[in-house]
Amino acid sequence: MAIDIVKLRALQPPEGLGFKIRRLGHVVLQVTDLERSLLFYTQVLGFKVTEIYSEDLQPGGFAFLRCHTDHHSIALVGNGAAHSQHKELHHVAFEVGSVDEVFAVRERLREQGATITFEGRRRAGCQIAVEFLDPDGHCLEIYWGLDQIGTSGYVRPASEWKGIRTLEAAVANPVVGQEIRIQKKLTP
Repeated sequence: MAIDIVKLRALQPPEGLGFKIRRLGHVVLQVTDLERSLLFYTQVLGFKVTEIYSEDLQPGGFAFLRCHTDHHSIALVGNGAAHSQHKELHHVAFEVGSVDEVFAVRERLREQGATITFEGRRRAGCQIAVEFLDPDGHCLEIYWGLDQIGTSGYVRPASEWKGIRTLEAAVANPVVGQEIRIQKKLTP
């Protein structure tokens, strides 16, 4: 059965809902080895540990990690039964402050032998990104430059997306309105 894209795009929240979700608060992932995952998230990605629950509080342990001032932006539960099969969760994305940082993430991932599954510019949203797998196979994305939707509600049309599969090509071929300033020399 084909999906009706026009009908789905027209969906809007009901009037008088009484609340408005402001942002994604945090994501909790099950992992098979809490210590191994903590090493990856802190040493490779730079998250800081806020708190750890012992196994008497949570079987397998539970770690709260932050990347900003919130108590946690991601948490890891150490009782995962198996490697992720990408059935429940497609990926989790984290924003960085510059395109240079996306290149730095890619370099760090390469140094650490992480599996990179995508790099370049995505289509809808036009963010420049690197996607990769954590030790349990969860897909993560680090990105910069996601399109913003202003009060006018304007959304970039598909004809302007420019999906590209390398960081270097994404920088060399920017989308309209995406000002890319490179501070460091690019290395493939």
